[in-house]
Amino acid sequence: MSIEETTLDSEERMEKAVSKLRSDLTGIRTGRATPGLVDTLRIDAYGSPTPLKQIASVSAPEPQQLVIRPFDPSVIKEIEKGIIASDLGLTPQNDGKVIRLNIPSLSGDVRKKMVSRTKELAEEAKVAIRNIRRDANKAFEHAAKEKEIGEDQRDTAKDEVQNLIKKYEGAIDSAAKAKEKEVMDD
Repeated sequence: MSIEETTLDSEERMEKAVSKLRSDLTGIRTGRATPGLVDTLRIDAYGSPTPLKQIASVSAPEPQQLVIRPFDPSVIKEIEKGIIASDLGLTPQNDGKVIRLNIPSLSGDVRKKMVSRTKELAEEAKVAIRNIRRDANKAFEHAAKEKEIGEDQRDTAKDEVQNLIKKYEGAIDSAAKAKEKEVMDD
């Protein structure tokens, strides 16, 4: 692989790590009801774990409530079981047609736990992009060892990847800070 291909591949993988972090952060509870809170739930329906958003529509008609309307009413019990089994800590109210989730306001301790979870997710994303940098640097070292590129080219390529690291770590930090602020401000 050429320097450009390796750098581009590294950048794409770093972008995916940041995207995954953003998606994980939507599942962290704030005091407000957002459909993203249940996006990652998998429900045992039709014989296999299925994402909730594929079997039901989720809306937030009120700031403290989510309403889940299954497309097929026969899976409402499975959805209810999946919510109870999840780590959301919410109790579903099933009226036979829809499931209502009341989102309680967060206590100070719960807010702190959510902030620490946010920091854990951000650190996992940073570790992922550092691993991508390590892989790229190994590829550059190997190419230099095989005389495919010169030492100056190798060093320049490593610097480019290091600049990518700074860029994506900044994106991770800003996403985490925004979520922390959202959790603490409600």
